[in-house]
Amino acid sequence: MLELYDQAQAAAEAIRQQWDHTPRAGIILGTGLGGFADRIEGALAIDYEKIPNFPSSTAVSHRGRLVCGILEGVPVMAMEGRFHQYEGYPLKQITLPVRVMKAMGAELMIVTHAVGGLNPYYLPGDVMIIDDQINLMGDNPLVGINDDRLGPRFPDMSAPYTSELISLGQEIARREDFPVQRGVMVAVTGPNLETRAEYRFLRQIGADVVGMSTVPEVIVAVHCGMRVFGLSVVTDMCLPDSLKPANVEEIIAVANSAEPKLRALVLGVLAHERSRGN
Repeated sequence: MLELYDQAQAAAEAIRQQWDHTPRAGIILGTGLGGFADRIEGALAIDYEKIPNFPSSTAVSHRGRLVCGILEGVPVMAMEGRFHQYEGYPLKQITLPVRVMKAMGAELMIVTHAVGGLNPYYLPGDVMIIDDQINLMGDNPLVGINDDRLGPRFPDMSAPYTSELISLGQEIARREDFPVQRGVMVAVTGPNLETRAEYRFLRQIGADVVGMSTVPEVIVAVHCGMRVFGLSVVTDMCLPDSLKPANVEEIIAVANSAEPKLRALVLGVLAHERSRGN
């Protein structure tokens, strides 16, 4: 079996044969948010199955392709659908695309995902800029022998999300005149949703939202030395004393309804990235 470094290099080389640009940013699009990729100019879409060492996305509403092109004047690689631990993939494989983006030259990682709201002051359709994270997935993508070509043995996680980008996101929301939250997300394995007792526990340990992804990718992005900007779209409320059965169709619809706010934030961050390079 190829080492992780070799797997990432092989995938990057296969992508370069079809798209010869150097990306400035990698974007991971979560549940209900895949349509955002349609905004990429000059897009080249590659099905995951055609990229060496990539797994296949089986999640509902995840299209399963890598879209390369220009967004807000910035070369980007966008994952239209991601992979999850509950699909049976090991975290090293789930996070391989992040290493591929880094191998291609990306220095910025933008992650988006749909979450349940734990903070009672949040509402469905809110967008939360991720300030910090809690890993309750029972695993870590960095477990095992460390390859120094990929990153340090003990990466610092005191600020996994770049503070400059958090402040920029808040500024963009004020400028565009819509409310945005800022808080902590916790990741669990899934695929079942949580019990009332679990929601109480997650809120008590400091989480504002709960999801089933993003934490592994961010750990690897930090390990790679990438700057990170994270967005959570609150699709339903997980308040234990007024809990209702989840409806997947409604969750996806709410995620889609938040697209204008998500678009403004992502495009604003990319515009800032373009200005940094000039």
